[in-house]
Amino acid sequence: MIIQSKRFGAVEFTDDDAFIIEGGLVGIPDLRKFLVISHKPDSPFRWIQSVEDPEFAFLVMDPVLFRPDYAPELPDDVAEQLQLTDETPRIVYAIVSIPPGRPEEMTANLAGPIMLNAEKRIARQVVLEDDRWTTRHRILDELDELLKKVAA
Repeated sequence: MIIQSKRFGAVEFTDDDAFIIEGGLVGIPDLRKFLVISHKPDSPFRWIQSVEDPEFAFLVMDPVLFRPDYAPELPDDVAEQLQLTDETPRIVYAIVSIPPGRPEEMTANLAGPIMLNAEKRIARQVVLEDDRWTTRHRILDELDELLKKVAA
């Protein structure tokens, strides 16, 4: 199959490449089928591209890259819905926002991660009830703190 993406042009994929976000995204419940596309080789960023709406894509990254202690507790119903066990390979993505012209102010939504069962290709955006994680976690501030800890 091929979609004509606004951001990436023609994107060829198979059903095995796509994953389903159960219940859609917060505020966007109608879009459910997505692809993960690398931003650039060796980049920590990925794009989540909608298969159903080629105009819709958003930037994500693995939050452990800037917050190594990020290990949110999943509610039991979410783990059950995603068919996750302790052994299930999973991927966690945080949605990244970059203000136009101000990349140093990029933030990640750690309060609403996308949890993906890598075997079953099903995912869900989870709203966490944990005050440690915000919707606008400043990525570069976190990296600065991490570098200070490593240097100490």
